[in-house]
Amino acid sequence: MQTVAFHTLGCKLNFSETSTLARQFKDAGWRKADFPGPADVYVINTCSVTENADRECRQIVNRAMASNPDGKVIVVGCYAQLKPQEIADMQGVDLVLGANEKFNVLQYLDNLQKQEHGNVISCEIEEVKNYISSYSSDDRTRVFLKVQDGCDYSCTFCTIPQARGISRSDTVVNVIAQVEKIVASGAQEIVLTGVNLGDFGLSGEDGTRSEKFIDLARALENIEGLNRVRISSIEPNLVTDEVIEHVAASNKFVPHFHIPLQSGSDVMLKAMRRRYLRQLYVDRIAKIKSLMPNAAIGVDVIVGFPGETDELFNETVQFLKDIDVSYLHVFTYSERANTPAVEMHGVVPVNIRKQRNKILRNLSLKKQRAFYESQVGSSWPVLFEAEKQEGLMYGYSSNYIRVATPYNEQLVNKIVSCKITGVTSEGLAEVVFCDDESLKLVSAH
Repeated sequence: MQTVAFHTLGCKLNFSETSTLARQFKDAGWRKADFPGPADVYVINTCSVTENADRECRQIVNRAMASNPDGKVIVVGCYAQLKPQEIADMQGVDLVLGANEKFNVLQYLDNLQKQEHGNVISCEIEEVKNYISSYSSDDRTRVFLKVQDGCDYSCTFCTIPQARGISRSDTVVNVIAQVEKIVASGAQEIVLTGVNLGDFGLSGEDGTRSEKFIDLARALENIEGLNRVRISSIEPNLVTDEVIEHVAASNKFVPHFHIPLQSGSDVMLKAMRRRYLRQLYVDRIAKIKSLMPNAAIGVDVIVGFPGETDELFNETVQFLKDIDVSYLHVFTYSERANTPAVEMHGVVPVNIRKQRNKILRNLSLKKQRAFYESQVGSSWPVLFEAEKQEGLMYGYSSNYIRVATPYNEQLVNKIVSCKITGVTSEGLAEVVFCDDESLKLVSAH
């Protein structure tokens, strides 16, 4: 039996797609090996968002070759679509597949040979219009389900439209069938993912929508055995009142939103070519909190974008201090080829970018701790994971509070009602169990 090993860089969307590739290999009779252990074939799924995509890819290829110099190396993903020849010239790479071909990898294996330069099979991104559904399968506790791909937006800093193509989606019927299969496998939570998740839906030739994200949300309510649905990330202009009100009234969707902001300055938002200004963001947060006061809200922010003066950065800092959000994901701007931002004036020195990143990361820690402390005394259902670290296991409440407790096999992949009693110095919630007599004496520290 031939063996294949996988390595994934980047987002949860990439992880869901790698899992789908792994299932294709398994169905074809291959055995999955651990990376970077010995394997006949290595599949590396790359990302273009990271600042050093080329260096990271080269390091992973070298690790594969160190494990088996005769192993075939195949590179797919966003970086493979953007710079296929650059990857093909890396020593050890045998095949580079673009966005249209990555799910056809098996058909190229019979004639794949080790060679000095890798072979590139790709196409222009404008030709990428097909949709392939994917979901992660390595963790029964939480499954990431891709329901949308690509993006029609034109943010000046972003290469994703160049790497993944136009916005396209699965159908509601297909998603429901996938969810039923996932639930039958024992998964307790499904995380809906996409490049621009809120843009989910099918459009007719006249541009009208026959399906929208809210239609998918409503359909998911009726799936028996589905305990939790989480929205991975959704643009502020697409978090409609309908979506917020549905989550608030839902028996399935959890009170947790991750809503990209990128900047708290209207000047910067316009330069980034975002599809909203900060007042819309304020309105969306207010709407969520009016219906779900205890909801967790995460925020993406970019620091050091061209033209971001000290004054404009401080505007972002103050904006984030003032709004009721729970944590931040902070990204340091880095130049991307073939994006409008590369040509913009007002380049921020790298050392200033790093300083600003640190300021916002510290603010995020304060925001998260304040949110956790606001929940002390309340009870929430917590889904516990299988991983064991230094005698502890971890889980997340429905409103995304991370909990630690002494490892107990009974809790793995279980949803247990927990009362939050405090917050540790490490920023984890302390809990006691509420609903199971056999677990009441177990406390988390």
